Amino acid sequence: MDVFSRTFLPAAAEAGLAVQTVSRHMPVFRRCVGSGDATILVTRCSRPDRPVTGDYLLLLTHRRLVVTQQTRLLHRLRLHLNTELRELSNVTWSPDPRLQSVEMAATAIDGIRERFLIRTSHPKQVWQLDALLNQAFRTRLRPTGARVVASIGDTPAVARPGMFAPSW
Repeated sequence: MDVFSRTFLPAAAEAGLAVQTVSRHMPVFRRCVGSGDATILVTRCSRPDRPVTGDYLLLLTHRRLVVTQQTRLLHRLRLHLNTELRELSNVTWSPDPRLQSVEMAATAIDGIRERFLIRTSHPKQVWQLDALLNQAFRTRLRPTGARVVASIGDTPAVARPGMFAPSW
């Protein structure tokens, strides 16, 4: 069993997804996510700006965000969003324990702002979800520019003359 399967199935079970739902969406996720990519989160979500368009299933891995849509009438699956995390910009989320939900928004590489509402069954799960999103997005937002630690020819700070006065 590959890394994706080993991590996807427990995450889907933790989210309380039915086996039929998981098996229906699995081929779409398999096409989008590599076998070595570990699942961080699988959950149902909705779009606050389009509440009647159908049900959405959000998959977050260490490298990708994949969202599938199932239409309400014919139950057809459609890939809504498939992007690498590094291609997302202005990723925000706001946990609301009173409403037991987290609203997440991100701008895709094509400039379209995507918004998703994730509902939880318990207020504690809101903070767990907040921690997972923090792990996925905040930890990867470290500066990517080159950091200059030292230049060739610099003398170490300890050996620079005049740094320390004699103590005699």
